[in-house]
Amino acid sequence: MATIQHHFATPIYQAPLITRGRPAFNADLAEECEKIRAFDVPGQRWSEAFYPGGYTSYGSMDRLHRFSSTFDLLRQRIDRHVRRFAETLEWSLDHGELTMTDCWINLMPRGCAHSFHLHPQAVISGTYYVQTPPGASPLKFEDPRLSRMMASPPRRADARQTAHVSVKARAGQVILFESWLRHEVPASRIDALRISVSFNYHLIR
Repeated sequence: MATIQHHFATPIYQAPLITRGRPAFNADLAEECEKIRAFDVPGQRWSEAFYPGGYTSYGSMDRLHRFSSTFDLLRQRIDRHVRRFAETLEWSLDHGELTMTDCWINLMPRGCAHSFHLHPQAVISGTYYVQTPPGASPLKFEDPRLSRMMASPPRRADARQTAHVSVKARAGQVILFESWLRHEVPASRIDALRISVSFNYHLIR
């Protein structure tokens, strides 16, 4: 009898960051994000060139967990989820520690987008959603095998697997994935700000 086994899965971790106090914590984060944007003139200029219509501190202030106690508290809370995700991945960490190395904010109004990319050198990347108004753009992942499918026929409309998977953005949720997984944020179609915090973890030996 023939059997079919599915191998080489690509896990994506999603969970509430905390179980209590999310609204107040997100309100504090949102307020600080706005203050950072107003303060970060180099980041405003960088965003004009590389993040049209929106603002990101990626090009100017990308280690916010070392700059702000609020973001360091966020880092501490994300650390717990990263440890759980690493356990799911069955990684051996006897000779190193997963450490947040980069942390930056993204403010996306209507028309702002972030095209497909990955995070070289990091091992785990992710996003924490601070503010996600109705209609906020999802986080869209690409099948890592896509470039190797070559002449494969297209999948049926009812196929269980597709070339792209969109994960809805929900305030208070943290999403983790291996840093080699390509992803994008499609152009925002709403006027209200979508606010998120992105981050990278490296294995520090």
